[in-house]
Amino acid sequence: MTTMQALCQWGKAVIDTEIAALQEITQFVDESFAQACQLILDCKGKVIVMGMGKSGHIANKIAATLASTGTPAFFVHPSEASHGDLGMISQDDVVLAISNSGSSAEILTLFPVIERVGTPVISMTGNASSSMAKLAQIHLSIAVSKEACPLGLAPTSSTTATLAMGDALAVALLQAKGFTADDFALSHPGGALGKKLLLRVMDVAHTQKQLPLVDSEVTISHALVEVSEKGLGMTGVIDKQGQLIGIFTDGDLRRTLDQRLDFHTTTIAQVMTKQPTVIDGNILAASALKTMEERNINGLFIVEDGAPIGALNMLDMLRAGVV
Repeated sequence: MTTMQALCQWGKAVIDTEIAALQEITQFVDESFAQACQLILDCKGKVIVMGMGKSGHIANKIAATLASTGTPAFFVHPSEASHGDLGMISQDDVVLAISNSGSSAEILTLFPVIERVGTPVISMTGNASSSMAKLAQIHLSIAVSKEACPLGLAPTSSTTATLAMGDALAVALLQAKGFTADDFALSHPGGALGKKLLLRVMDVAHTQKQLPLVDSEVTISHALVEVSEKGLGMTGVIDKQGQLIGIFTDGDLRRTLDQRLDFHTTTIAQVMTKQPTVIDGNILAASALKTMEERNINGLFIVEDGAPIGALNMLDMLRAGVV
Protein backbone atom coordinates (compact mmCIF):
# COMPACT_ATOMS: atom_id res chain seq x y z
CA MET A 1 0.00 0.00 0.00
CA THR A 2 1.37 3.40 -0.98
CA THR A 3 1.60 6.26 1.49
CA MET A 4 -1.22 8.08 -0.31
CA GLN A 5 -3.48 5.02 -0.15
CA ALA A 6 -2.72 4.52 3.53
CA LEU A 7 -3.51 8.15 4.37
CA CYS A 8 -6.84 7.97 2.53
CA GLN A 9 -7.71 4.68 4.21
CA TRP A 10 -6.97 6.09 7.67
CA GLY A 11 -9.00 9.20 6.93
CA LYS A 12 -12.00 7.20 5.72
CA ALA A 13 -11.79 4.96 8.78
CA VAL A 14 -12.12 8.04 11.01
CA ILE A 15 -15.19 9.24 9.15
CA ASP A 16 -16.78 5.77 9.25
CA THR A 17 -16.18 5.58 13.01
CA GLU A 18 -17.72 8.99 13.59
CA ILE A 19 -20.74 8.17 11.43
CA ALA A 20 -21.28 5.08 13.60
CA ALA A 21 -21.00 7.25 16.70
CA LEU A 22 -23.70 9.61 15.41
CA GLN A 23 -25.97 6.66 14.72
CA GLU A 24 -25.41 5.49 18.30
CA ILE A 25 -26.51 8.74 19.93
CA THR A 26 -29.83 8.96 18.10
CA GLN A 27 -31.21 6.66 20.82
CA PHE A 28 -30.54 9.43 23.35
CA VAL A 29 -32.86 11.89 21.62
CA ASP A 30 -35.55 10.75 24.01
CA GLU A 31 -37.74 11.98 26.85
CA SER A 32 -34.77 13.61 28.57
CA PHE A 33 -34.00 15.47 25.36
CA ALA A 34 -37.58 16.75 25.19
CA GLN A 35 -37.43 17.79 28.85
CA ALA A 36 -34.19 19.68 28.22
CA CYS A 37 -35.81 21.50 25.29
CA GLN A 38 -38.83 22.41 27.39
CA LEU A 39 -36.64 23.68 30.23
CA ILE A 40 -34.83 25.98 27.80
CA LEU A 41 -38.10 27.10 26.17
CA ASP A 42 -39.42 28.07 29.61
CA CYS A 43 -36.17 29.87 30.50
CA LYS A 44 -36.61 33.63 31.03
CA GLY A 45 -32.88 34.28 30.89
CA LYS A 46 -30.05 32.80 28.85
CA VAL A 47 -28.45 29.43 28.32
CA ILE A 48 -24.98 29.37 29.90
CA VAL A 49 -22.85 26.75 28.18
CA MET A 50 -19.74 25.37 29.94
CA GLY A 51 -17.00 22.91 29.07
CA MET A 52 -13.29 22.34 29.62
CA GLY A 53 -10.63 21.46 27.06
CA LYS A 54 -12.00 20.03 23.80
CA SER A 55 -15.47 20.00 25.35
CA GLY A 56 -15.00 23.72 25.93
CA HIS A 57 -14.37 24.33 22.23
CA ILE A 58 -17.50 22.38 21.37
CA ALA A 59 -19.46 24.18 24.09
CA ASN A 60 -18.43 27.52 22.62
CA LYS A 61 -19.74 26.50 19.22
CA ILE A 62 -23.00 25.18 20.68
CA ALA A 63 -23.53 28.49 22.47
CA ALA A 64 -22.96 30.35 19.20
CA THR A 65 -25.40 28.09 17.34
CA LEU A 66 -28.07 28.53 20.01
CA ALA A 67 -27.64 32.30 19.97
CA SER A 68 -27.90 32.54 16.19
CA THR A 69 -31.02 30.40 16.03
CA GLY A 70 -33.18 32.26 18.49
CA THR A 71 -32.05 30.94 21.88
CA PRO A 72 -29.99 33.57 23.76
CA ALA A 73 -26.83 31.85 24.96
CA PHE A 74 -23.17 32.43 25.72
CA PHE A 75 -20.13 30.44 26.75
CA VAL A 76 -18.59 30.76 30.21
CA HIS A 77 -15.20 29.18 30.84
CA PRO A 78 -15.42 27.10 34.05
CA SER A 79 -12.01 28.26 35.30
CA GLU A 80 -12.93 31.90 34.78
CA ALA A 81 -16.30 31.24 36.43
CA SER A 82 -14.47 30.30 39.63
CA HIS A 83 -12.79 33.70 39.60
CA GLY A 84 -15.74 36.01 39.18
CA ASP A 85 -17.50 35.09 35.95
CA LEU A 86 -20.02 33.02 37.89
CA GLY A 87 -21.67 36.36 38.58
CA MET A 88 -22.96 36.22 34.99
CA ILE A 89 -25.36 33.44 35.97
CA SER A 90 -28.78 34.15 37.48
CA GLN A 91 -31.68 31.98 38.59
CA ASP A 92 -33.52 32.89 35.39
CA ASP A 93 -30.84 31.14 33.32
CA VAL A 94 -30.19 27.50 32.43
CA VAL A 95 -26.70 25.99 32.59
CA LEU A 96 -25.68 23.48 29.95
CA ALA A 97 -22.59 21.72 31.36
CA ILE A 98 -20.59 19.54 28.96
CA SER A 99 -18.00 16.91 29.82
CA ASN A 100 -17.47 13.57 28.11
CA SER A 101 -16.25 11.94 31.32
CA GLY A 102 -18.78 13.77 33.46
CA SER A 103 -16.09 14.34 36.06
CA SER A 104 -14.60 17.68 35.08
CA ALA A 105 -13.33 19.08 38.40
CA GLU A 106 -13.56 22.68 37.19
CA ILE A 107 -17.27 22.29 36.46
CA LEU A 108 -18.13 20.14 39.49
CA THR A 109 -16.62 22.82 41.74
CA LEU A 110 -19.27 25.22 40.46
CA PHE A 111 -22.29 22.99 41.12
CA PRO A 112 -22.84 23.99 44.79
CA VAL A 113 -22.82 27.68 43.89
CA ILE A 114 -25.07 27.17 40.86
CA GLU A 115 -27.50 25.21 43.04
CA ARG A 116 -27.46 27.95 45.66
CA VAL A 117 -28.31 30.55 43.02
CA GLY A 118 -31.19 28.31 41.94
CA THR A 119 -30.14 27.86 38.32
CA PRO A 120 -31.22 24.54 36.75
CA VAL A 121 -28.50 22.46 35.10
CA ILE A 122 -28.60 20.25 32.02
CA SER A 123 -25.54 18.04 31.83
CA MET A 124 -24.29 16.50 28.61
CA THR A 125 -21.88 13.64 29.30
CA GLY A 126 -20.77 10.27 28.02
CA ASN A 127 -21.21 8.65 31.42
CA ALA A 128 -24.71 8.40 32.91
CA SER A 129 -23.21 7.29 36.24
CA SER A 130 -20.92 10.30 36.55
CA SER A 131 -21.20 13.00 39.19
CA MET A 132 -22.26 15.62 36.63
CA ALA A 133 -24.99 13.35 35.29
CA LYS A 134 -26.38 12.69 38.77
CA LEU A 135 -26.19 16.26 40.06
CA ALA A 136 -27.93 17.84 37.07
CA GLN A 137 -31.69 18.21 36.84
CA ILE A 138 -31.60 16.71 33.33
CA HIS A 139 -28.91 14.52 31.77
CA LEU A 140 -28.32 14.13 28.03
CA SER A 141 -26.16 11.16 27.10
CA ILE A 142 -23.53 11.51 24.39
CA ALA A 143 -21.97 8.09 25.03
CA VAL A 144 -20.11 6.55 22.10
CA SER A 145 -18.47 3.14 22.05
CA LYS A 146 -15.29 4.13 20.25
CA GLU A 147 -13.13 7.17 19.60
CA ALA A 148 -11.91 7.61 16.03
CA CYS A 149 -8.41 8.12 17.40
CA PRO A 150 -6.69 4.68 17.16
CA LEU A 151 -5.08 5.31 20.54
CA GLY A 152 -8.50 5.91 22.06
CA LEU A 153 -7.16 9.08 23.64
CA ALA A 154 -7.88 12.14 21.49
CA PRO A 155 -11.52 13.27 21.71
CA THR A 156 -12.84 12.61 18.21
CA SER A 157 -16.06 10.61 17.97
CA SER A 158 -17.11 11.96 21.36
CA THR A 159 -16.72 15.60 20.35
CA THR A 160 -18.54 14.96 17.07
CA ALA A 161 -21.40 13.37 19.03
CA THR A 162 -21.47 16.32 21.44
CA LEU A 163 -21.61 18.83 18.63
CA ALA A 164 -24.41 16.91 16.93
CA MET A 165 -26.44 16.75 20.15
CA GLY A 166 -25.97 20.50 20.58
CA ASP A 167 -27.17 21.07 17.02
CA ALA A 168 -30.16 18.82 17.70
CA LEU A 169 -31.07 20.98 20.70
CA ALA A 170 -30.65 24.24 18.79
CA VAL A 171 -32.69 23.18 15.77
CA ALA A 172 -35.44 21.56 17.83
CA LEU A 173 -35.74 24.82 19.79
CA LEU A 174 -35.71 26.85 16.57
CA GLN A 175 -38.64 24.86 15.23
CA ALA A 176 -40.53 24.95 18.52
CA LYS A 177 -40.24 28.75 18.56
CA GLY A 178 -41.28 29.16 14.94
CA PHE A 179 -37.98 30.94 14.24
CA THR A 180 -38.00 32.29 10.66
CA ALA A 181 -35.49 33.42 8.05
CA ASP A 182 -36.37 37.02 8.96
CA ASP A 183 -35.46 36.31 12.58
CA PHE A 184 -32.22 34.66 11.50
CA ALA A 185 -31.31 37.69 9.40
CA LEU A 186 -31.47 39.99 12.42
CA SER A 187 -28.53 38.20 14.02
CA HIS A 188 -26.55 37.83 10.78
CA PRO A 189 -26.43 41.32 9.24
CA GLY A 190 -22.81 41.19 8.09
CA GLY A 191 -21.06 39.70 5.10
CA ALA A 192 -22.47 37.63 2.27
CA LEU A 193 -24.90 35.81 4.55
CA GLY A 194 -26.33 39.09 5.79
CA LYS A 195 -26.70 40.37 2.25
CA LYS A 196 -28.53 37.22 1.23
CA LEU A 197 -30.86 37.28 4.18
CA LEU A 198 -31.58 41.00 4.53
CA LEU A 199 -32.02 41.96 0.89
CA ARG A 200 -35.64 42.79 0.05
CA VAL A 201 -37.18 42.07 -3.34
CA MET A 202 -37.59 45.77 -4.09
CA ASP A 203 -33.82 46.15 -3.67
CA VAL A 204 -33.38 43.76 -6.60
CA ALA A 205 -36.47 44.49 -8.71
CA HIS A 206 -36.84 46.37 -11.98
CA THR A 207 -39.26 49.25 -11.51
CA GLN A 208 -40.90 52.18 -13.32
CA LYS A 209 -39.60 52.45 -16.93
CA GLN A 210 -37.67 49.19 -16.59
CA LEU A 211 -40.87 47.31 -15.73
CA PRO A 212 -42.15 45.20 -18.67
CA LEU A 213 -45.90 45.82 -19.01
CA VAL A 214 -48.42 45.74 -21.87
CA ASP A 215 -52.16 46.36 -22.13
CA SER A 216 -54.32 43.26 -22.45
CA GLU A 217 -55.62 44.37 -25.87
CA VAL A 218 -52.24 44.59 -27.64
CA THR A 219 -51.16 41.90 -30.08
CA ILE A 220 -48.63 39.19 -29.40
CA SER A 221 -46.12 40.89 -31.69
CA HIS A 222 -46.39 44.10 -29.68
CA ALA A 223 -45.89 42.18 -26.43
CA LEU A 224 -42.80 40.47 -27.85
CA VAL A 225 -41.23 43.87 -28.48
CA GLU A 226 -41.76 44.73 -24.79
CA VAL A 227 -40.26 41.38 -23.68
CA SER A 228 -37.23 41.98 -25.89
CA GLU A 229 -36.66 45.61 -24.88
CA LYS A 230 -36.95 45.07 -21.11
CA GLY A 231 -34.79 41.93 -21.11
CA LEU A 232 -36.51 39.97 -18.33
CA GLY A 233 -37.83 37.18 -20.51
CA MET A 234 -41.41 38.16 -19.67
CA THR A 235 -43.96 40.93 -19.59
CA GLY A 236 -46.87 41.62 -17.31
CA VAL A 237 -50.33 42.10 -18.77
CA ILE A 238 -52.59 44.76 -17.23
CA ASP A 239 -56.24 45.75 -17.63
CA LYS A 240 -57.60 49.27 -18.10
CA GLN A 241 -57.44 49.85 -14.31
CA GLY A 242 -53.73 48.98 -14.24
CA GLN A 243 -54.29 45.69 -12.43
CA LEU A 244 -52.03 42.74 -13.24
CA ILE A 245 -54.23 40.10 -14.86
CA GLY A 246 -51.62 37.91 -16.51
CA ILE A 247 -48.04 37.28 -17.56
CA PHE A 248 -46.44 36.30 -20.84
CA THR A 249 -43.06 34.56 -20.67
CA ASP A 250 -40.60 32.83 -22.94
CA GLY A 251 -42.33 29.59 -22.00
CA ASP A 252 -45.70 30.98 -23.10
CA LEU A 253 -44.08 32.00 -26.38
CA ARG A 254 -42.95 28.44 -27.08
CA ARG A 255 -46.44 27.11 -26.38
CA THR A 256 -47.94 29.83 -28.60
CA LEU A 257 -45.69 28.89 -31.50
CA ASP A 258 -47.07 25.36 -31.38
CA GLN A 259 -50.59 26.78 -31.92
CA ARG A 260 -49.56 28.52 -35.17
CA LEU A 261 -51.41 31.72 -34.28
CA ASP A 262 -51.14 35.01 -36.16
CA PHE A 263 -48.95 37.18 -33.92
CA HIS A 264 -50.18 40.36 -35.63
CA THR A 265 -53.88 39.81 -34.93
CA THR A 266 -54.06 37.62 -31.80
CA THR A 267 -54.20 39.63 -28.59
CA ILE A 268 -51.88 38.89 -25.70
CA ALA A 269 -54.88 38.28 -23.43
CA GLN A 270 -55.70 35.16 -25.47
CA VAL A 271 -52.37 33.47 -24.79
CA MET A 272 -51.13 34.92 -21.49
CA THR A 273 -50.88 32.91 -18.26
CA LYS A 274 -53.72 34.08 -16.05
CA GLN A 275 -53.45 34.53 -12.28
CA PRO A 276 -49.63 34.52 -12.22
CA THR A 277 -47.66 34.00 -9.03
CA VAL A 278 -46.99 37.40 -7.44
CA ILE A 279 -45.20 38.61 -4.31
CA ASP A 280 -45.26 41.52 -1.89
CA GLY A 281 -42.51 44.10 -2.13
CA ASN A 282 -41.53 43.85 1.53
CA ILE A 283 -40.56 40.17 1.57
CA LEU A 284 -36.95 39.03 1.60
CA ALA A 285 -35.29 38.24 -1.71
CA ALA A 286 -34.41 34.84 -0.26
CA SER A 287 -38.13 34.13 0.22
CA ALA A 288 -38.84 35.15 -3.37
CA LEU A 289 -36.09 32.81 -4.53
CA LYS A 290 -37.68 29.97 -2.58
CA THR A 291 -41.03 30.70 -4.26
CA MET A 292 -39.41 30.64 -7.69
CA GLU A 293 -37.71 27.34 -6.98
CA GLU A 294 -40.85 25.73 -5.56
CA ARG A 295 -43.04 26.89 -8.47
CA ASN A 296 -40.29 26.17 -11.04
CA ILE A 297 -40.60 29.65 -12.52
CA ASN A 298 -37.92 32.08 -13.67
CA GLY A 299 -39.54 35.41 -12.82
CA LEU A 300 -41.97 37.17 -10.50
CA PHE A 301 -44.00 40.35 -10.45
CA ILE A 302 -44.29 42.44 -7.29
CA VAL A 303 -47.73 43.90 -6.76
CA GLU A 304 -49.30 46.45 -4.47
CA ASP A 305 -53.12 46.50 -4.26
CA GLY A 306 -53.18 44.38 -7.40
CA ALA A 307 -51.03 46.75 -9.46
CA PRO A 308 -47.51 45.74 -10.61
CA ILE A 309 -44.74 47.87 -9.08
CA GLY A 310 -41.72 45.70 -9.83
CA ALA A 311 -40.41 42.55 -11.46
CA LEU A 312 -37.36 40.34 -11.10
CA ASN A 313 -35.98 37.09 -12.47
CA MET A 314 -33.46 34.45 -11.50
CA LEU A 315 -30.61 36.36 -13.14
CA ASP A 316 -31.35 39.33 -10.88
CA MET A 317 -31.08 37.00 -7.88
CA LEU A 318 -27.76 35.72 -9.16
CA ARG A 319 -26.37 39.22 -9.67
CA ALA A 320 -27.47 40.24 -6.17
CA GLY A 321 -25.73 37.24 -4.60
CA VAL A 322 -28.96 35.71 -3.32
CA VAL A 323 -28.45 32.48 -5.28
